Amino acid sequence: MTAQTTQELAEPYLRRVLGTAGLDVEYVRGHGDTLYYRKGDEEVPVLDLVGGYGSTLLGHSNPELVAYARELLAAQTPIHAQFSRHPYANDVAADLVRIIQRETGSEEPFFAIFANSGAEAIEAAMKHAEFERHVRLEQLRAAVGVSIEAVRAAVAEGSVAAAEAEALIADVTAHNEALATSPPLFLTPVGSFHGKLAASTQLTYNPIYRAVFSALAAQARFVPLDEPGAIDEIVRSESRWLHDLALEGGRPTVVQRPFPGFCAVVLEPILGEGGIHELPAAFVHDVQRVAGELDIPVVVDEVQSGMGRTGAFLASSHLGLRGDYYTLAKSLGGGIAKAAVLLVRASRYLNDFEMMHSSTFAKDSYSCLIAGRVLQMLEAGDGEIYRSAGARGAELRQALQELQREFPGVLKEVRGRGLMLGLEFCEQAHSPSPVLRQLHASGFFGYFLSGYLLREHHIRTFPTSSAVHTLRFEPSAFITTADITRLVGALRDLCTQIAGTDGHRLAPVG
Repeated sequence: MTAQTTQELAEPYLRRVLGTAGLDVEYVRGHGDTLYYRKGDEEVPVLDLVGGYGSTLLGHSNPELVAYARELLAAQTPIHAQFSRHPYANDVAADLVRIIQRETGSEEPFFAIFANSGAEAIEAAMKHAEFERHVRLEQLRAAVGVSIEAVRAAVAEGSVAAAEAEALIADVTAHNEALATSPPLFLTPVGSFHGKLAASTQLTYNPIYRAVFSALAAQARFVPLDEPGAIDEIVRSESRWLHDLALEGGRPTVVQRPFPGFCAVVLEPILGEGGIHELPAAFVHDVQRVAGELDIPVVVDEVQSGMGRTGAFLASSHLGLRGDYYTLAKSLGGGIAKAAVLLVRASRYLNDFEMMHSSTFAKDSYSCLIAGRVLQMLEAGDGEIYRSAGARGAELRQALQELQREFPGVLKEVRGRGLMLGLEFCEQAHSPSPVLRQLHASGFFGYFLSGYLLREHHIRTFPTSSAVHTLRFEPSAFITTADITRLVGALRDLCTQIAGTDGHRLAPVG
C-alpha cells in the first residue's frame, strides 16, 4: 500500500463505525451463501445472511449466471448503445408482465422504464406519478379557464357587471395559481424506506435520513399501520380546493373543485429497513380504497421483497395488494448486475415520460440479458425456486420462533415471510448491566450483536437501518438445514451473552 492510500478516504466515518462494532472486514470472494475474508494466508468462510440486502436470492457468484456473463462480455455485448433499439429490454419487460399478470389475475399490460437501482426506480415512479398529477391539474385549470371565459362573455353581453366579474376572476386566478405551485404529497406507511436519493429519501420514515433534505423534494405523509381510518384522516386534513366560477341566476359565483394535491401511495409489502413488518390486511384495504377515491396510483416497492423471496414472485400477491406501478431491482440482477425497472399499468402510462426520463446505464444489453436469464431460472421447473424460498423460509421462521420461546426476555418477536425475516431483540435501556445499557444508548445495538456473530461464529447479518434492535435474514433460496442449525446455535450463544452475563463480550472491540 502506498503512502497516498494509507489514509482512509472512502467514507472514513463509516469505516470507523464498522471498526467499532467489529464489522470492518474485507471480503475477497463470494459463492452461494458464503463470503470469504483473508486472515494471514488463509481464507475464512462466513455464512452470509445479509444477502446484499435481498440481492442474492440466487447466491453469490451463481455459476450459471457467471458463465453467462462471461459469454456476454466475450461476445462484446454492446453495453453503451443508448438511444437505439433494445429488444433484450423488451424481452425482460414481456417476461415481467406475464409473471405479474399470472400472480395478480389481471390481463392489463404494463410498460417498463429501466433503471440502475431500486432508489432510481422509485424516483422514476415518483416522477411519473407527478406527471400524471400535472396532467390532471392542467385539465382542471383549463376547465376553470373555460368558466372564466363564459363569465367574460356574460359581461360582454351586459348581463353581468364587469367590476364584480373581474374581481372574482382575479381572486380565483390568484388562489389557483398559489395552489398549483404547492408541492405534491405522497402517502406512505410509518416505517417505510425507499432509498436515499433526493426524492426517495422523503418517503423514508426515519428522520435521520430525511429531515435535513426535506426542502429538496416533494413531501410525504406517513400513515400508521395499526390505526384504522388514519389514512382517511390524513386525506381530510390535507385536502385543498381549486376555485372555479359558475353563473347561477345570472350572477358569477365561486364554486370549489377538488385539488389533486396527492400524488401517489408508495409502499413496501414488507417494510424492510423499518423492521421487517408485513402490511396488515386492513391497511392494504384502506390504501386501495383511498387511492381509488383520489384516483392516484398505488406504487408497490418490491425492490427488496420481490423476485420470489417470499415464495411468490411478488410479496404483494400474498396480501391481495394490487399495484398500478411496481418497482423491482436487487435480485433482478442476479447478484452480478445492476438492474432495476419501473412497471406502469398501461391505463396510467404517459408516453411523453419516455422523453423526460432517461439513464445512461439503464436498459443496457448486459444487465437486461442477465435479468432475462434470472427470470428464466426463477420460472424453471414451474417455479421451483419460489417453492424452495417458501419452504426454507418456513423452516427458518420456525427455528427462530422456537428460539424466541427459549429466550422470551431477550427476543421479542419474529416477523416477515419466506426468506425475508426479522428477529427483534428486547431493548436494554433498563438492563441491570451497565454494558448493555451503554450499547443500547449508542444507537448501534444491533450492529454490536452483528459484530459478535461475525467474530465468534463467522455469521454475517445486520440490523434493519431504522429499527436497530431487529436483525435481518435474507439468504439465498439455496440455504440449507445445516446453515439454519448453525445460525440458531450462534443466536443461542448470543442470547446467552445477553441473558446470562453482563454482555461484556458484545462491547466495542479495541
